[in-house]
Amino acid sequence: QVQLVESGGGLVQAGDSLRLSCTVSGPGRTYSGYRMAWFRQAPGADRQFVASISASGEVTNYQDSVKGRFTISRDTAKYTGYLQMNNLKPDDTGVYYCAMGIVLGKYPYWGQGTQVTVSS
Repeated sequence: QVQLVESGGGLVQAGDSLRLSCTVSGPGRTYSGYRMAWFRQAPGADRQFVASISASGEVTNYQDSVKGRFTISRDTAKYTGYLQMNNLKPDDTGVYYCAMGIVLGKYPYWGQGTQVTVSS
């Protein structure tokens, strides 16, 4: 069973930075060969894509609103992915989820989410 555990969320002020982590755990854990992505869900809104990274780590994609501020990365040896978030804005507030999968655009494995709140 593969489990994803997010951490690093919190309450910050606009302009601050946070780094989210997503660690793969469980007796059947695997990481190499899987794409990883971050999604977020604001109160009353649908879950939206934030960023993704290929299994090799060479290809990344970002939602337009976070380009230039967020950076997705991964450390395969540590079974961990990261989302560095700089210059945070109140609109970035929400629950952030990491997800993992093999097929492009399909993520069968999800974490429980970590809350990010940005005050103005």
